[in-house]
Amino acid sequence: MKSILAKCMLVATCLACSTAFAQSPGSNSDSDVQKLHQAFAHPPDDSRIMMRWWWFGPSATKDELKRELEQMKAAGIGGVEIATLYPLALDDAKTGFHNYDFVSDEHIGNLKFAAEEARRLGLRMDVTLGSGWPFGGPHIPVSEAAGELRVESVPVSAGEASVAKPALEAGESLIAGFVSPSGEKPGDFKDAKEMSLGPGARLELAGSGSARVVTFFVSSRTGMMVKRPSQGAAGFVLDHYDAAATRNHLEAVGDRLVSAFGDHPPYAVFSDSLEDYGSDWTPNLMAEFEKRRGYDLTPFLPALVGDMGPETAAIRHDWGETLTELANENFLKPMEEWARQHKTQLRSQTYGFPPVTLSSNRLVDLPEGEGKASIHMWRAFSDTRWAASAGHLFGKNVISSETWTWLHSPAFRATPLDMKAEADLHFLQGINQLIGHGWPYSPPQAGEPGWRMYAAGVFDAHNPWFMAMPDLTGYLQRVSYALRLGKPANDVAVLLPNDDVWASFKARIQKNKSALSVGGFDERGSNVSMDEQMPKFLGNEVIPQILDAGFNFDFIDADAIDTVGIPYKALVLPGLERISPEAYEKIVDFAKHGGIVIATIRLPDAAPGYRDADSIAAEVKRLSGELFRGQISTAHFVENEHGLGAELAKLVKPDFVAAPATPEVGFIHRKLESGDLYFVANTSNQRRSVQATFRAGGKSGEEWDPFTGAVKGLEDANRAELNLEPYESRLLYFSSTSLSPARKAVRIKKIDISKDWQFVAGDASSSMSTLRSWSEDAKLRYYSGTATYTKSVDVPKSFGRGGVRVFLDFGEGMPVPLPDPLPQFNMRAYLESPVREAGAVYVNDQLAGYVWHPPFRVDVTKLLKAGANSIRVVVGNTAINELAGTSLPNYRLLYSRYGVEFIPQGMEDLKPLPSGMLGPVSLVEGEAGR
Repeated sequence: MKSILAKCMLVATCLACSTAFAQSPGSNSDSDVQKLHQAFAHPPDDSRIMMRWWWFGPSATKDELKRELEQMKAAGIGGVEIATLYPLALDDAKTGFHNYDFVSDEHIGNLKFAAEEARRLGLRMDVTLGSGWPFGGPHIPVSEAAGELRVESVPVSAGEASVAKPALEAGESLIAGFVSPSGEKPGDFKDAKEMSLGPGARLELAGSGSARVVTFFVSSRTGMMVKRPSQGAAGFVLDHYDAAATRNHLEAVGDRLVSAFGDHPPYAVFSDSLEDYGSDWTPNLMAEFEKRRGYDLTPFLPALVGDMGPETAAIRHDWGETLTELANENFLKPMEEWARQHKTQLRSQTYGFPPVTLSSNRLVDLPEGEGKASIHMWRAFSDTRWAASAGHLFGKNVISSETWTWLHSPAFRATPLDMKAEADLHFLQGINQLIGHGWPYSPPQAGEPGWRMYAAGVFDAHNPWFMAMPDLTGYLQRVSYALRLGKPANDVAVLLPNDDVWASFKARIQKNKSALSVGGFDERGSNVSMDEQMPKFLGNEVIPQILDAGFNFDFIDADAIDTVGIPYKALVLPGLERISPEAYEKIVDFAKHGGIVIATIRLPDAAPGYRDADSIAAEVKRLSGELFRGQISTAHFVENEHGLGAELAKLVKPDFVAAPATPEVGFIHRKLESGDLYFVANTSNQRRSVQATFRAGGKSGEEWDPFTGAVKGLEDANRAELNLEPYESRLLYFSSTSLSPARKAVRIKKIDISKDWQFVAGDASSSMSTLRSWSEDAKLRYYSGTATYTKSVDVPKSFGRGGVRVFLDFGEGMPVPLPDPLPQFNMRAYLESPVREAGAVYVNDQLAGYVWHPPFRVDVTKLLKAGANSIRVVVGNTAINELAGTSLPNYRLLYSRYGVEFIPQGMEDLKPLPSGMLGPVSLVEGEAGR
């Protein structure tokens, strides 16, 4: 491991050995292009990936903290985000191992030490402002706990004159009661009558000869507790609509955490995804609602859980909009102000519950998305594109995403190729800062392969393939840097139907204190989430239609239009029903000034909310008529979503066209002052060959190699023949100035060296006449680690001469059929490598490179010589083989002590995986040198 880390440090140091050119050149001079090349070859440290560093317990010690930070530095990782979670081991007086309380003196002391070490190593450090998620803990009283509208439905028999009011707990208050005829279908409140609550424990009813239903509305609490808390951090989740609860948390937890950083505050403080499930109320909501919406919500409360007639959706809209405003003002705004006061930045995953919007990201410094563990995430609605769009709209150039969550479960199964495959999907959506999920702190006594988070990938030095991490992080660093250059160049914006989503919100109703489904709400409570409901309104066609027509795009919402306008060539209205006249006026003005507007399925015709709905709806209809039935030539209506792409391509010249059409190949475009940069990726497990035409082609073009930093010219500055291996990606740069000369690819000779390798793994050694998986050997079936393959190869004098490059080629990967249907969490590279899972290649005892991704080859031109050559390949597999051969940890006593805070996922019935160099292996003459 020491030798591996030393090699990691050497590669990482080489990447950062030059001052980077962080912005695009100001002119087209050769000097500026050279600076751009130099900066790409040696990108700045701040474009390196980061890791979410899980501290379990907490139980971290200074020695282990120092060791792990040094491992990250050596591997090319640029920083950490500290997240503190549940204990993974019981205190042991014999060994001295112990857990300590969250924000205790010991915890703060170790956090201070880690911050000092990170600063010494030049690593960025962020800290999560809480333990587990969402924010909360023992300092949150029930009066500041997450709020919920508790709706209880009680049947009343014919002739009964009263009914018991709901029993109330601390933190609850009775708001209103309604009586409606029995026999109505569940959720039908069109004939509901509000009752006077009166004093006492029972609600008095007027006599009736028929059965009825009484529905009570209670300002209540969800009862949600912090998930996965560390020792001393369990407690209620805070009320995200209550500024006092936010301030309480920041004072109790935030102030304490940042005190560890002294005069060097963390680069950023972090707010994880808002998973405050079911939180749809706060005690002062009624007063805030009337102040903001202009009418009393009380007589309309049944509309939040059922049907009160035509105005139902409008009432729900106004409730949802109020919740959004309260979350912005009472959670995000105090968080951002607190961060500024403490001289740090707020990095936030601003989506989920409560219903924050895309424009809520105006209140954060560093917007962040999150992968949904799907191979199709980039072709569907995603929180990743949501965050990237907000960054583009509000001028936040660095946009991060939580990456590799649920990647190729279970823990330790993910490979470097899996990591690249998912990272490229984030890049295609506009992300340029990756936050790996994650790196588990693991003490020596945990053994191999160490601790792991219950439901996430593990990307630490306990992976046998870790020697290849610097090669992977170098690739990710260069692409991240490249995608920060210049400005985003997306042509199309898709207007998010926020008003329609608010109008779909619904609280849950209870009968006999158990959940009663009346349709449309989440099992975790009400469905008050913008991003989780949004796919239902966007549908499955809009996004693929835009991408397949040759465009990339951002999301936008009405608040963003009000703030920054519409900085795009085209705006898509995807089946909108509701829109405010103010936003619609700006869209009409955009079209009048030449902007393209395309509406699909229907034209907006409804007022967003309840108040003055008739007159506002009339104005919306008038604007629809003016825009789409008047004299504005740039406005178009497409009745069927399937025609959206073709209509777009007629009105705007496509930015990227692949022939033949290849939906698996995606792109993103950045506009530099000196030219145009495209990132292109094959997202499939098959080789794809396309003739690609770039709208921004110029006088000359280049291909930038994100693995080596090398640059080579293109023969054609407007189009390129792209032969993309599975999961391969390219950077292409076009400029009006002269760039690097082109090189032609040639194939000359091939020498097969697949046979007779010497093999050593642990205590086992053998001569392999034919390459095979070491897991086929009974002695090595459960071996996880590295193996060394050596061989002497005689190379003819004529081989690799004349400037021709020579590669050590390991063969092609084998595509894995995609499951049908795809499981919910399906993100992985569906390709089995001929080297399982990564290898370091040495020629004549010098490191030539790493093999783990297609094309599975390493350039050995400079190290190979005529005559005898020593070839050595060190291959690391995954830790799965070792895990398959051992019993799973027994957490019975840990659960007894701390409760069941986690259950390891996907760890049952593990099987050893193929491991090692599988062949064939050959020396191949290939691309000619410059």
